[in-house]
Amino acid sequence: MIFDQGLGDIFSIRIAGNIINEDILGSMEFACKVAGSKFIVVLGHTKCGAVKGACDHVEMGNLTALLAKLQPAVYDEKSEKQDRSSNNPEFVEKVATINVKRTVEAILQRSPILKELIETGQIGIVGGSYDVANGRVTFFDDTLMIGLSDIEQSATQTDGKPIRDNYYKESL
Repeated sequence: MIFDQGLGDIFSIRIAGNIINEDILGSMEFACKVAGSKFIVVLGHTKCGAVKGACDHVEMGNLTALLAKLQPAVYDEKSEKQDRSSNNPEFVEKVATINVKRTVEAILQRSPILKELIETGQIGIVGGSYDVANGRVTFFDDTLMIGLSDIEQSATQTDGKPIRDNYYKESL
């Protein structure tokens, strides 16, 4: 269990490596536009086997095509110069973070429906990582995008200042 939610409380779409394809996008569009889901969380995790496979350039049957979709994140990671393989846990975690952020961007680029829902404040999106060792989730602030709805625009603290000045963060 994650986020203290049970079966039926979350519209969960799981796939190795957080890749995006038409099926995943269609499921997210249904969840948000039709079923009423209000928030998309792209959640990677530490020690991800798919990311490790991409870091090691594994080729095996149908897995080859899936891991190829993670290669841009491997190539985008520039800080690790020595061991750029799954033997280097820091490299793997940096690639996993980049991959989650790229996935958030890809959702906005490839789904005009979800992009509009976010921009109009009907839904939000954020990327993060689940630490399998301690159960904690770290959200990536630079991926948080929530448009301002009428209710949020009028919400104020007791001192008269807006609770949040601007929910919508542009990350693209």
